[in-house]
Amino acid sequence: MKAFLGLALILALPVTKKDLPDDLHINRIQVIGSHNSYKKAIDPALFKMFQQKDSAAASTLDYEHIPFSAQLDMGLRNMEIDVYADEKGGRWAHPKGLDWVPNQAPYDAEGMNEPGFKIFHVPDLDFRSQASTLKIALQQLRAWSEKHPDHSPVFITLEVKGGGENHPNLTAAEEITPKTFDDLDRDIREYLGEAHLITPDMVRGNYNTLEEAVQHDNWPTLKAAKGKFLFILDDHAKKRDMYIAGHPSLKGRVLFANAEAGTPEAAAMIRNNPNDPAIKDLVAKGYIIRTRADSDTRQARVNDRSGFEAACASGAQIITTDYYLKSTHFKSDYVVSFEGAGSKYVRMNPVSGGNATAGNK
Repeated sequence: MKAFLGLALILALPVTKKDLPDDLHINRIQVIGSHNSYKKAIDPALFKMFQQKDSAAASTLDYEHIPFSAQLDMGLRNMEIDVYADEKGGRWAHPKGLDWVPNQAPYDAEGMNEPGFKIFHVPDLDFRSQASTLKIALQQLRAWSEKHPDHSPVFITLEVKGGGENHPNLTAAEEITPKTFDDLDRDIREYLGEAHLITPDMVRGNYNTLEEAVQHDNWPTLKAAKGKFLFILDDHAKKRDMYIAGHPSLKGRVLFANAEAGTPEAAAMIRNNPNDPAIKDLVAKGYIIRTRADSDTRQARVNDRSGFEAACASGAQIITTDYYLKSTHFKSDYVVSFEGAGSKYVRMNPVSGGNATAGNK
């Protein structure tokens, strides 16, 4: 891990937007960010046990990320966070994995006994995180933002875990209810701060629906979005519909909802397959799209950049990767960044950027 952090410091570069005008709308840029941005490595002893039981599944979890602030200092402009509801607190304060194998590194359980959302990848197994709770993560992001008040907008994809079938050997997640999402909105507003948010209400403005505003290019400009974060709910079924219910066009909500094109709430969407031919058309219509350059360590292991190249060409505004730095878990030259841009991780959108118009309507 020390080598990982050292490399991040060596490669850390200031973000410059010299080629991006302030009046460019935020849907007309393209950024690189991280997937499961909070994830620390599984302890080697626990990973070895898991690898012996299921080597294929273990290989998909064999990666880690540096702290949020270090990623942002490098210039990444998307973070991905998974949260689990823990209304009473303490549900995951002592992960079972700590007892499965001896001689593991100490586990930082800061905030885990308190009520509130917790951040980790897989209960009891892949549980180490750069921020153990959503409160801590938001406070970290806020502190970094207030230290860099002119930073370009940061996109946050957020998945609320739970509400499905639980693994019999792992601690069960809480059910997701409308209150879960109300609590989520409240915590983001409280711990990140209203002044740091781009919300659906801000984008909708005076238009009848959020989608109408998006199709009229009513996203904020880079100038208006300085120092701000935009959250996207990563769900496309029951939980998404629960988040929208009672909030037409996402009125009063914090997150954009991955709603389908043609619905009043449509604005920002998740399309994980970078080869999806629909992405380019959606971008041209004004929607913000998040896609992936790589997944499950597959591309990095064989140095396959075709997914990243497809993501770039698609015009998806947000491209996530586990490899803004080369892997320290296996030998590979695979690493993702833009070439020939003012920033390695932020550039003009190749599909929609040339059609920029000044100012918000």
